Amino acid sequence: MTEITLLYEDPSVWIYNKPAGVSLLRDRSGADDVWTELKSGPKPYLVHRLDKGTSGVLLVAKDQSTQSRLTRMFAQRTVRKHYLAWVEGTVPEGTREIDLPLCKGRKNRYRIAGNRSDIRFVDGRYHVRQDRDGVPARTLIRPIGARQGKTLLLIKPLTGRTHQIRVHLGWLGWPITGDRLYNPAARATPVDRMFLHARSLWAPGLPHCKAPVPSEFEI
Repeated sequence: MTEITLLYEDPSVWIYNKPAGVSLLRDRSGADDVWTELKSGPKPYLVHRLDKGTSGVLLVAKDQSTQSRLTRMFAQRTVRKHYLAWVEGTVPEGTREIDLPLCKGRKNRYRIAGNRSDIRFVDGRYHVRQDRDGVPARTLIRPIGARQGKTLLLIKPLTGRTHQIRVHLGWLGWPITGDRLYNPAARATPVDRMFLHARSLWAPGLPHCKAPVPSEFEI
């Protein structure tokens, strides 16, 4: 497994740079996972998750009370996170809000709780009439570069739903490059990784911590 790099440590937390392509927790494949690696030292406490294909900043608590405190911060949306992603297609300039509720789909997939044809863009915001049970999900995106028919986005999730960024971008026609779950082209022509990187994280009482930008995200 690619080495997990420690970015920051204090008496209550560790902050790591998670490699892409490695599951956070052990799965049925039996492949190496981050949590087994971390458990080889002092006991870690899970605070939040990153998908297997996502690299970048991972916050881990050192004790149960810190875990509870940080989990509440995530639930209360006082934690700020920024991501980088290469997506297929050309995303218009400017900051846009994606305000599309999510619901559970088939085979561990998620979907928008409405019809794709009903998505509207008004006053800088994408929204849809919700026609099935779902939960609010909001994401801010801004293009910061482009090449070869792809756009590099700076992304700020305002909520923390499972697969939120991947579903939002996929349903708007800008699927993440290499996302085999929500990008059909990635299943037909596999690439080395999913191009989603957790660039930075800040929580009250912690420094603003940034993971190095992988070379494949440089413009």
